[in-house]
Amino acid sequence: MARMKDKYLSLKPELQAELGIKNPMQIPALDKIVISVGAGFAMKDNKLIQNIEDTITTIAGQKASTVIAKKSVAGFKVREGMPVGIRVTLRGEKMYNFFDRLVSMALPRVKDFRGVPRNGFDGRGNYNFGLQEQLIFPEVSYDSIMQIHGMNITVVTSAESDKAGFVLLEKMGMPFSKGSN
Repeated sequence: MARMKDKYLSLKPELQAELGIKNPMQIPALDKIVISVGAGFAMKDNKLIQNIEDTITTIAGQKASTVIAKKSVAGFKVREGMPVGIRVTLRGEKMYNFFDRLVSMALPRVKDFRGVPRNGFDGRGNYNFGLQEQLIFPEVSYDSIMQIHGMNITVVTSAESDKAGFVLLEKMGMPFSKGSN
């Protein structure tokens, strides 16, 4: 499954020319992908937290970890030490494998999919977007989940601008929506 990494390596000269970069070490690349689920709705249900963690582990191909609240917040009914989310950070080969599955298998399975929004960049070339449900990934079976939940995906790049990050992700196959939403 080193297909996506090979694709990136073959795109380097094209990226360098399009972005007008003189030094090949400044060509933008993927640094990491972070998958996270805010599980505040499941704080008191340890089985549901474990099920979400197992689902994200299956999707990512790497063990996910539970995020524990550092402070108590009365307004959200959160006490220090309660589980409030699940996250996993992918780097290297696992990152490229996940990105490949995301753009080639999972995103095309989204109902009425018109592309991921173009406005998810943070000003530093990193891209954030959310998915409504975990069932778009083929490795997740409907019978194994207790509750449908969404997830946030952050693609961290070495790009120094949103334009460079956009060009990198578009060339790697990220299906951005048409228009300027």
